[in-house]
Amino acid sequence: MGEALKVGIAGLGTVGASVVQLLAKHGEQIARKSGRSLTVTAVSARDQSKDRGFDVSAFDWFTDPVELAKTADIDIYVELIGGDNGAAEDSVRAALSRGVHVVTANKALLARHGVDLAMIAEANNACLNYEAAVAGGIPIVKALRESMSGNDISRVYGILNGTCNYILTRMEADGISFEDCLADAQRLGYAEADPTFDIEGNDTAHKLAILTSLAFGTKISSDDIYMEGITSITTADIQAANELGFRIKLLGVAQRTETGIEQRVHPTMVPKTSAIARIDGVLNAVAVDGDYVGEIVLAGPGAGGNATASSVVADIADVARGDETPVLGMPAVDLKDYQRARMRLHEGGYYIRLSVFDRPGAFAEIARCMGEAGISLESIVQKRHANLEAPAQFDADVPQPVILITYETTEVAIKEALDVIMSKGVVAEQPQMIRIEKLN
Repeated sequence: MGEALKVGIAGLGTVGASVVQLLAKHGEQIARKSGRSLTVTAVSARDQSKDRGFDVSAFDWFTDPVELAKTADIDIYVELIGGDNGAAEDSVRAALSRGVHVVTANKALLARHGVDLAMIAEANNACLNYEAAVAGGIPIVKALRESMSGNDISRVYGILNGTCNYILTRMEADGISFEDCLADAQRLGYAEADPTFDIEGNDTAHKLAILTSLAFGTKISSDDIYMEGITSITTADIQAANELGFRIKLLGVAQRTETGIEQRVHPTMVPKTSAIARIDGVLNAVAVDGDYVGEIVLAGPGAGGNATASSVVADIADVARGDETPVLGMPAVDLKDYQRARMRLHEGGYYIRLSVFDRPGAFAEIARCMGEAGISLESIVQKRHANLEAPAQFDADVPQPVILITYETTEVAIKEALDVIMSKGVVAEQPQMIRIEKLN
């Protein structure tokens, strides 16, 4: 067994503390499997006096993580600070520049600077591992970088944010509103005090950008992702999806098209029979379509101290084993420029919820607009709301919910048809549109 590798850890929050404890608990087992023992020798955090469940005095203490990365006697630098710039970026650049291997769980850093950091790592014969940055404890990065290298990948998609999946699961199971589910998620610690980054799709987009690069050999392009969050999803949408044989999930989808690579994050109706539909609560799942292997689905915890620490330590063990996989699956200099497919050409079925005034000719006008746009309707469902003062009657001024399911069509056709319908004055509010994804 070779000489012990010295590890420095910046960030001793929930994940960092779990990494230290995991290495202490399973150190001998990891050493047997990797051929090298691992020793944490240096750490950095804001508060040295905080009780973390272990004695920090056993390690060299650095107040500044950049100083740790620049000067500490370490072989591996573990960055668990977070953020796409500042100390996280500076410390990772410093470590890689002097040939120190880096392990990080920082999706935002990689989404913004991943290609540049890969260049620095490869120029200095250093590893840059980041399994924990995408889907927590799920080994999807290793699957794409190594296990599926013999496949031509056509699509990668998944549930990449546990907060959103928890909210949508609770809305369906308990029939409660988005706002109530969000408040509950915050109370339980599944959502941040400011949940915008999660519920608007940004977190999913960062992870998807990394997966896209690994799947298609392109430079990371997190600014070229079509993005919608889940704030517009109502209990009516959840109920309608259930009755129609679907569930609603926030998906990140990247796929190869004739016009380039399409990256999109949005609420999606998925068939109840699909594997992805059965992923509930805070769990994550990622599916990959390969030409030889077909579809594989990996599911598991997407966050949490222990699950994330498991992936961090697996990356550390890979370094100890001597694995030197290119950071983004191929040498960074060989990555292709990202060519964005036009989202408005996306093809698929659509769920549309309209709030229609119950007046003569309203339905005919809607059908005409759809027909003129070349859109065929698979089903139409109307649930009429009676006048409460005269239950046997219906009020023409009270809009009625109408649900349309289309056959496969283009996004440009749907949006143009809905714009025309809005201009006719037959609907009371902006239509709700949710894409239906073809899944196994």
